[in-house]
Amino acid sequence: MMNSKMKQLLTALAISTAVVAAPISTVQAAEKGASTIEQGKKLAFSKSKGNCLACHMAGDGTMPGNIGPALIAMKLRYPDKQKLFDKVWGKPETRTVPNSMMPQFGQNGILSDDEINKIVDYIYTL
Repeated sequence: MMNSKMKQLLTALAISTAVVAAPISTVQAAEKGASTIEQGKKLAFSKSKGNCLACHMAGDGTMPGNIGPALIAMKLRYPDKQKLFDKVWGKPETRTVPNSMMPQFGQNGILSDDEINKIVDYIYTL
């Protein structure tokens, strides 16, 4: 009888551990995503890296420029996230604004692909 009670207890413990473990991994994934977005925000606001605020209003950035459009509703403006990446990177086919002053961050080696991905992840939240 003790053996069957012990088996029931161990089974209940195993099931409850599995149920608790799933949300923890989801939380860790969300934290990783939040971390990437925070890194992207830091890069975007950094004067020595993205420097988006020199030309754009973006999120809660202070003293934004007004040369470029406000970075709002980015998911609506760029439903395909890759096109936003390409625009920041500086692919020639994305240069839709003649005489744009926006630097080609990837093509000119200002930012790495990883840094651009983080900035795009942040901008996509705006």
